Amino acid sequence: MATVVLQVPDESLVSKVKSACKMLVGVTSVRVQVDDITKTAHYKEAMDDVKNGRVYHANSVDDMFKQILG
Repeated sequence: MATVVLQVPDESLVSKVKSACKMLVGVTSVRVQVDDITKTAHYKEAMDDVKNGRVYHANSVDDMFKQILG
């Protein structure tokens, strides 16, 4: 079985794309998944870092490397 992933930036078109896919011969199922980045563990961890002041600022790439490498 093969899986085809479509990205539809305009959410108002999702139902039309889903209906069109169902009309294709051989398509057995169509699933819609909406990604909400704010629900991910990585996003929550990043926001916790910001909240607790665990952020760094660099004036340039060279400055960033100096901070990282010492």
